[in-house]
Amino acid sequence: MDIPSFVTSILTSLAVFVVLVLVFTWLSRRPGNATVYYPSLLLRGLDPWEGRGRGTRSPVGWIRQAFTASEPDVVAAGGVDAAVYLVFLSSMFAILAFAGIVLLPVLLPIAGTDNALEDSTGRMPPNVTHFEILSLANIEDRSMRLWAFISAVYWVSFVTYFILWRSYKHVSNLRAAARSTSGVKPQEFAMLVRDVPIPPPDQTIKDSVDSYFRALHPDTFYKAMVVTEITKADKIFQEIEGHKRKIAHAEAVYAESKTANRSEGTRPTHKTGFLGLIGKKVDTIEHTRQTVVYLIVFVTVAFYMIPITAISAVTTLEKLREKLPFLKVVVDQPFVKTVLQAYLPQIALIVFLAVLPTLLVSLSKSEGIPSQSHVVRAASGKYFYFIVFNVFIGYAVGSSLFSALEKVIKNPPGIFMTLATRLPGTATFFFTFVALRCFVGYGLELSRLVPLIIFHLKRKYQCKTEEEVRAAWVPGNLRYNTRVPNDMLIVTIVLCYSVITPLILPFGVAYFALGWLIAKNQVLRVYVPSYESNGRMWPHMHTRIIAALMIYQATMIGIISLKKFYYSTILAPLLVISLIFAHTCHARFYPAFAKTPLEVASQELKETPNMSAIYTAYIPPCLKPDKLQDVQVFEDAQPRTTSRAPSF
Repeated sequence: MDIPSFVTSILTSLAVFVVLVLVFTWLSRRPGNATVYYPSLLLRGLDPWEGRGRGTRSPVGWIRQAFTASEPDVVAAGGVDAAVYLVFLSSMFAILAFAGIVLLPVLLPIAGTDNALEDSTGRMPPNVTHFEILSLANIEDRSMRLWAFISAVYWVSFVTYFILWRSYKHVSNLRAAARSTSGVKPQEFAMLVRDVPIPPPDQTIKDSVDSYFRALHPDTFYKAMVVTEITKADKIFQEIEGHKRKIAHAEAVYAESKTANRSEGTRPTHKTGFLGLIGKKVDTIEHTRQTVVYLIVFVTVAFYMIPITAISAVTTLEKLREKLPFLKVVVDQPFVKTVLQAYLPQIALIVFLAVLPTLLVSLSKSEGIPSQSHVVRAASGKYFYFIVFNVFIGYAVGSSLFSALEKVIKNPPGIFMTLATRLPGTATFFFTFVALRCFVGYGLELSRLVPLIIFHLKRKYQCKTEEEVRAAWVPGNLRYNTRVPNDMLIVTIVLCYSVITPLILPFGVAYFALGWLIAKNQVLRVYVPSYESNGRMWPHMHTRIIAALMIYQATMIGIISLKKFYYSTILAPLLVISLIFAHTCHARFYPAFAKTPLEVASQELKETPNMSAIYTAYIPPCLKPDKLQDVQVFEDAQPRTTSRAPSF
């Protein structure tokens, strides 16, 4: 990508962000949009505009409010998990900011004053960009200037160690404080027991478990619940609930027509055929028909490398002109050519990745993981490794993938030498990729244009009951299973390019600074947590950051080696240091995340728990009684056989 295309990409992304912020400021002031921009406040019974003067409703008023909100405010609104996510964003901001303070003023002059890219006449070839001139690629082989780049790798690594240690300690304290001061929560009074022995013929599994634990803990044990396979029951329950919603919707339409016509009204009808367009016309109220669509996805993560490589190879102007000759007239226009060079590959890649998270969540559930938060962490881990190896590495080697694949299979460590060869040439793509995710991605997140349009369309054309209106504006949670891996991809990209092309650091700093600010605003006003794991995601984040750091260190060893610098092996100890650091953090902090600390477990309860209510909280919705007194009906239905199904 040439400089004009790059500048066009950055300026356009920035302009789009400014426009989206202005749109957010205007739309968020309208009372009719409160359910889209302030659902968290409304669900907590707070007035979105209480105590907010004209000054706070300016285009930057939300920024001041996000900055002034304390960590306890974040915990109160979004839980400890949201606060930990903000710690992750601020930690990455600090790492990249401290790295940039040294790398930008030191490495740019060193690289810019060398002449490795000059031709035999002492001039820079026309195809060499300013990014390459200010990068490691412009350093002569065996040059003593490479010591500065080796020192920079150590600086970035030790800054990362320092920030991560402080953050791990802070999150551990935050988790302990939250568990010590939290009220009565069902998860604090329950535990999962697996591999229960087969009971005697005259006992059910529940009776056997009850008698066993009551003998061990006569004063504290309440009762056991057998987790069973409820797929069929849940399907019936969902069908019944769907029928109830359809009946309520049809009755609302009927009542609305009676009011409009001042008569008996027109009973709603629909056709039973394809998409309701053909077939027999029936009365909707008396015929509550359920259409079930099964979507089967026969795709595995491994096969994604093929389309990713195809995207990197096809989404260039040269390939488009070659494969689709009829587009030459369009793509050869100067303005169109500049815009397509700036955005085409990045947009194609982002859209392609949007279909993956749902599959990974399903795969994680199929493992038999018993909790929602654990499923999210497992899916997040799969997504992280996928995007690193299939997006970052796959696109970096790009069109040369198949020619290099045989070599990589024979010599797996050779992937780092391949990266060392290819990364400098793909710098501008990842520059614009980070900028696009930063300005356009966060601009859309803040403005919430898509949820706003969907809500108003549903309210106008679909919603006829209060329940349907509420379902239309439910904001959902932060979706950590996609947010965290996407942020980790940016971490990996910026770290790997931080020494190769230090100019990427300002974009990385902007990404995490803006991400922290907008995420904090959304936590306080928009998103509602669906579960609380008290920051259990942090060890997962920490491990992936270390993985990204080690990819960066191994890649830099390969790049310095390609410069024929004999002292490149001095970077090798960093890989060992990273492993030691990860092990030390795990030994020091992880036990508090895996087990309940004694100082937390030994504290007196501030209120007496309602054990019947806690027990009922674990009954699945399809089997839950309407009243607490009816729990015995559920208990009488407890099975005599075990199940390996995940808990609900």
